[in-house]
Amino acid sequence: MRALTLLLITAGLLALGGCAKPRPALYPNEHLNRVGAEEAERDIDECMALADSADLESNRAGQTAGTTAAGAGVGAAVGAAVGAVTGNPARGAAAGAAGGGVRGFFRGIFGSREPSPLYKRYVDLCLQDRGYRSLGWR
Repeated sequence: MRALTLLLITAGLLALGGCAKPRPALYPNEHLNRVGAEEAERDIDECMALADSADLESNRAGQTAGTTAAGAGVGAAVGAAVGAVTGNPARGAAAGAAGGGVRGFFRGIFGSREPSPLYKRYVDLCLQDRGYRSLGWR
């Protein structure tokens, strides 16, 4: 029973945040049509790497604290729901909060899913310099 509870909590937490970092969506202009999607993806990767090296993500400690707290809150909610089904909502909430807090901490340490507006602007300008037009991020 305990293994099932932990499995359900873990599955819930993974389902909530297993997405890749957003990337720019490009307008299909003449340049994109000429170079093709594969070359455009390489250019996006290069521009994102340049933005990463420019260290544009400020206040990483504050972001990490925020993702840790948010992860703990979501984990507690998921854990309480699982605990209610298995008969011990308090234990489920505690386990979920611990797991969610750890997940949020590591998410904050290793990078948030959502880049800052400054990071996005840097990448968009880099792509513009290479002949692309960004429609936005997804």
